[in-house]
Amino acid sequence: MKQSLFIAALLLVWGLNVTAQKSNFTHQDSLRGSITPERAWWDLTYYHLDVKVDPADSTISGSNLIQYKVLEASQLIQIDLQPPMTISRITQNGKELNYTQDGNAWFVTLVKQQNPNDVNELLVEYSGNPKLSRRPPWDGGISWQKDKNGNDWIVNTNQGAGGSLWWPCKDHPYDEPDSMLISVTFPDHLMDVSNGRLRGVEQNADGTKTAHWFVNNPINNYGVNINIGDYTHWHETFKGAKGDLDCNYWVLKENLEKAKEHFKQAPMMLEAFEYWYGPYPFYEDGYKLVEVPYPGMEHQSSVTYGNGYKNGYGGRDISYSGWGFKFDFIIIHESGHEWFANNITNWDEADMWIHESFTNYSENLFVEYYWGKKAGSEYIRGSRLGILNDRPVIGVYGVNYPGSGDMYPKGANMLHTLRQVVDNDEKWRGILRGLNEEFYHQTVKAEQIEGYIMDHTGLDLQGFFNQYLRDTRIPTFEYAMIDGELQYRWANCVDDFKLPLKVYINGELQWLNPSGRWQFFDSDEKVKKVEVDKDFYVASFQVAEL
Repeated sequence: MKQSLFIAALLLVWGLNVTAQKSNFTHQDSLRGSITPERAWWDLTYYHLDVKVDPADSTISGSNLIQYKVLEASQLIQIDLQPPMTISRITQNGKELNYTQDGNAWFVTLVKQQNPNDVNELLVEYSGNPKLSRRPPWDGGISWQKDKNGNDWIVNTNQGAGGSLWWPCKDHPYDEPDSMLISVTFPDHLMDVSNGRLRGVEQNADGTKTAHWFVNNPINNYGVNINIGDYTHWHETFKGAKGDLDCNYWVLKENLEKAKEHFKQAPMMLEAFEYWYGPYPFYEDGYKLVEVPYPGMEHQSSVTYGNGYKNGYGGRDISYSGWGFKFDFIIIHESGHEWFANNITNWDEADMWIHESFTNYSENLFVEYYWGKKAGSEYIRGSRLGILNDRPVIGVYGVNYPGSGDMYPKGANMLHTLRQVVDNDEKWRGILRGLNEEFYHQTVKAEQIEGYIMDHTGLDLQGFFNQYLRDTRIPTFEYAMIDGELQYRWANCVDDFKLPLKVYINGELQWLNPSGRWQFFDSDEKVKKVEVDKDFYVASFQVAEL
């Protein structure tokens, strides 16, 4: 396959929209992406989302009870819900409130005095025909599909688009509820699978059922999901780092036997990632894999799966190394997000690299755990064919705008490069585990992740992170051999870029510390050959040889 076609295939796999860096943002971008004054004064504590999903007319209706703690006095609160969904009534303490709509944002005037430290509730009633997803998961919306037996199969996908696409919420990643109850009503011959643990299923008189799922941990808005279909399920217990972990698998009835065989990769994943990243972050809520009619997504404690029960991605090895055929990409990648995305969540969409770089890197760690370090390195190096260096990995803050799709392969190769510099596998594993412990169930900013890594490596890495996350250039190791004497420097990089580099000079390993100025390599013998260690994501260029 030509490289350009291969890159196109990778972009299709990762669902990336490759565009120039956006520079013009709208009022709606700011309302969605910033911590507005109407968001800043209150802290989410709890949601009870209670919805009816009706496939007969493709509508969703119901309510969301929003509980919050008052941080500072204010009487105007922002709730988010995207058209064509509409709010019909908002009440507090039984009193109906006035509100105005500004695009996706709804501003509610509160009557009750909002005193600091008070815990209050707001009931938002709503309904409508939510936006259809025509290419899930990359096109946000609800999918109203049928399985091959003609049964309704209804799912949501809204990463990037936001949870407010189909339910009213505080739709900014910086604030998460501490817990959540999800009650879903649906036709009684089907089943709904959502996040957390199933508390019970009620039979209703009108030919519907209501399933109640309770999430005992903080959860991001885009991770909240409904999956309604002709499901059956089985259960197993994983003996994990924190004891028994309940694992439940929900699949279409006709796929039960092949799923039982294929999903044996799930406990393999848990074993590998508990080794690398620390305990699974949601023991209280359990772990689920749920079959869906799209490739898959990282819904918290309810990971969705639609990869056709094949290894690779739909039967393809996206690393082009051969190792990608050893495992199911969706099971491993999407489950890896339980640590990075669901446990550690970006404060702002501009820092989505925290989700995707570490999770893309986790594929390499999974390969290494089962097939060795050499195999893992080959896998991640193969992914470099998908790097475009089109725009920075970090996006624009305050406007709900993530960075380049390079956050996947380039971000992973940045981490792989950093591991080479640390040059101590146990220390590196300790850093990965430490991140999940230090930022357990938190939303974080880029500088927090960068600062933790710098503190625990003892290295000045600010220029390193600026280069790989905030610049598009590949740092270039330039060298020249003049009468057998080696000179070298860093070029094509930010001013403060520092990176110790492992090179092989005449076949012998050497560590160099290039700067932006030419330096000489001190050697008693003539330098005839220079090779940069291929596990470093850098370019090399021989300027001269005389």
